[in-house]
Amino acid sequence: MKTSMAGTTLTGSAPVIPVSDFQVGLAYYRDVLGFGVEFMWGEPAFYACLCRDDVAIHIAAEQVAKRAPGQTGMCIFVRDVDAAFAELSGRGALVVAPPQTYDYGMREFSVTDPDGNRLIYGAVA
Repeated sequence: MKTSMAGTTLTGSAPVIPVSDFQVGLAYYRDVLGFGVEFMWGEPAFYACLCRDDVAIHIAAEQVAKRAPGQTGMCIFVRDVDAAFAELSGRGALVVAPPQTYDYGMREFSVTDPDGNRLIYGAVA
C-alpha cells in the first residue's frame, strides 16, 4: 500500500554511499554494476551521482560523507533477477548470495561493493 502526505509528492531517492577510496568505488559502480556517471563534484572528485535506468546512487569519499564505509544497504528492484545476476557476476561483482526465492515472496541476490556496502537485487517471485 502506498502512502501519500497531503500536499507533498515524493519523486525519487538516492542513497549516499560512503566509500574508502573514491576512484575504486567509482570504477566498481560504473564498470561492474553498470551505472553511468551523471556528475562528479570536487577537484579532485570526491562525490558522484551514478544512474542506471530509474535507479540513482550517490557515492562520497568517507571524509566528505562523515560516515564509515561498509554500513550501507539498499534494495534495487529488477525485472529479471537471474539475468541481472548473470550480467553482474559475469562482470566480477562481489557476490554475497546467489539468486534464491524466499518465503516472503521475493527472488533476490546480494552483492557488495569493495567496502562491504550491500546491494540486494530482487523482484516479486
